[in-house]
Amino acid sequence: MALVWPLRLIGAVLLAAMAWIHADLWGDGYRDIAVVGPGFLANAVAGFVLAALLLLPVGGLLRWVAVAGALAAAGSLAALVLSTTVGLFGFVESTAAPLWWETFWVEVAAIVVLTVLAVGASRRRA
Repeated sequence: MALVWPLRLIGAVLLAAMAWIHADLWGDGYRDIAVVGPGFLANAVAGFVLAALLLLPVGGLLRWVAVAGALAAAGSLAALVLSTTVGLFGFVESTAAPLWWETFWVEVAAIVVLTVLAVGASRRRA
């Protein structure tokens, strides 16, 4: 699959963007929200770690790193949607919140790119 490296790079950029958004919001006051604050910090750390792993020569583990990245983005997107609709851990968000739409689109794109990468990496190994 000729697109492996471009997909790895794009996936890494998207995960790093997701991580940066959560780190930025954590620093802007989300850290003071019970349960949600530590979740934002964990999201930032996981996003940066997974982005770095996508760029390293992980060999046969590439598909699993891509799957982990897609699942991290999907979990983050689910939390965003839940917090906006029914609330999450007592916290209710609004689409007017800072970086809400940017987060939404970055996470959707990360899910798509990393899923394609995971499928491509799996086929490549077969």
